[in-house]
Amino acid sequence: MGIIRKLASQTAIYGLSSIFGRFLNYLLVPLYTYYFSAAEYGVVSEFYAYAGFFSVLLLFGFETGFFRFRDKESPGRDVAYSTALIFVVLVNLGFFLLIRWLNAPLSAALHYADHPEYVLWFATILTLDAMTAIPFARLRAENKALRFASIKVIEIMITILLSLFFIVYCPKALEQNPESWIGRVYDPAVGIGYIFIANLLASLFKFLLLTPQLKGLAWGFDWQLFKRMLRYSLPMVVIGFAGIVNEMLDRALLKYLLPYDEVTNLKMLGIYSACYKLSVLMSLFIQAFRYAAEPFFFAYADNKDARKVYADVLKFFVIFCVFIFLMVTLFIDFFKYFIGEEFRAGLDVVPILLLANLCLGIYVNLSIWYKLTDRTVMGAFVSFAGAALTVVLNVWWIPTLGYVGSAWATLACYGMMVVISYLLGRKYYPVAYDVKRVIGYAGLGIALYLAHDRLPVNAGQPAWLSGIGLMLVYILSVVLFEGRRIAVRPA
Repeated sequence: MGIIRKLASQTAIYGLSSIFGRFLNYLLVPLYTYYFSAAEYGVVSEFYAYAGFFSVLLLFGFETGFFRFRDKESPGRDVAYSTALIFVVLVNLGFFLLIRWLNAPLSAALHYADHPEYVLWFATILTLDAMTAIPFARLRAENKALRFASIKVIEIMITILLSLFFIVYCPKALEQNPESWIGRVYDPAVGIGYIFIANLLASLFKFLLLTPQLKGLAWGFDWQLFKRMLRYSLPMVVIGFAGIVNEMLDRALLKYLLPYDEVTNLKMLGIYSACYKLSVLMSLFIQAFRYAAEPFFFAYADNKDARKVYADVLKFFVIFCVFIFLMVTLFIDFFKYFIGEEFRAGLDVVPILLLANLCLGIYVNLSIWYKLTDRTVMGAFVSFAGAALTVVLNVWWIPTLGYVGSAWATLACYGMMVVISYLLGRKYYPVAYDVKRVIGYAGLGIALYLAHDRLPVNAGQPAWLSGIGLMLVYILSVVLFEGRRIAVRPA
């Protein structure tokens, strides 16, 4: 268990930035959903959906490509870093100039002709974030998790403070004293635009903190290495883009496919997006795990017990994800207060989205077969198949089922990808996963949730009381099956 504990400690450190830090950012959801209407929040959700797609396209998969080639004997990790960094910086500078040139027609096409600044602000955020992705990857590769986490947390804290300043403090201060200096920095007409401005200023500060890592621009560009990295990384773009399709396409399509007027569609989009945030604990854990696991899987691949360790990692990963699923669903009566009352109409999608994220996390574990065997093209086909299913199901279900159809489409997509990836992994990189226990723990979690749905009604007891009891049932079950085994393994 020693190596798993090491991976867990790395995941915990990255979790400082992605789980703890993002949890602080998550606390902005009540702010947004209590201060803005569902339709206004829908605008923000739409732009962040678009941002997800571009965050993949603007990196060209070179983050993973850097991990793959940094430890090759020739030409060396510094040149691999500088080659990836130079390429990403040039691509993103070109992207920003292109968006600035096309800003007016692009804003009109998105139905935001009155707010072209939204598009330009978001292009700036995307450019800054993409240019810092490779420096962040180097910090991860060098196990500088604390520096990685501190910069991420600082970025999030700046976002929070600026959001509170513009959305809460400034309106009240201006109302009390219209002649104060607040009037020079705050314009009430900007409205939800201050959400974008806060993110932009935080991204700029993050970029400044990472400028020491940008010295790698002077380490040279290796053309032959670049071609090898490009061949390896391009399929990762398809994989990443397909992943964003699975995660974000619903929010990009709801505005156009729901059978209502545009304002109502944006309202439905806002409700769905706010409820999606209630599944954030699962997705943030998966993100923290991915930060730690990706370099770990590559570094540990040559060890004799690698496949056994990978199997154990998946099992304990599922155990913890089911715990998160139960924590949110069994105590949804508390979590619902994180969003405004107008948004709580969509709470029924939360368990579906949590299960979808569980499947996504399992897929992240299973995907080692194509990464370690350099079969990224095949991995791209798996992701593409999932994306195709997402598109078909969203187009089919949104007009009739609304945003609930989007939630079921997400679950169906990730579930299919898990099955396909598992079957291909058995052929190309067999790992003896404990399938029975993985399915057993997931099934137990679902059964406890369904029981909780009925117990308060049938027995007349408070929902939180049955939630505590059922959570203890799950924990005791895990201890019964895994506790002794963990205790006897050396640290």
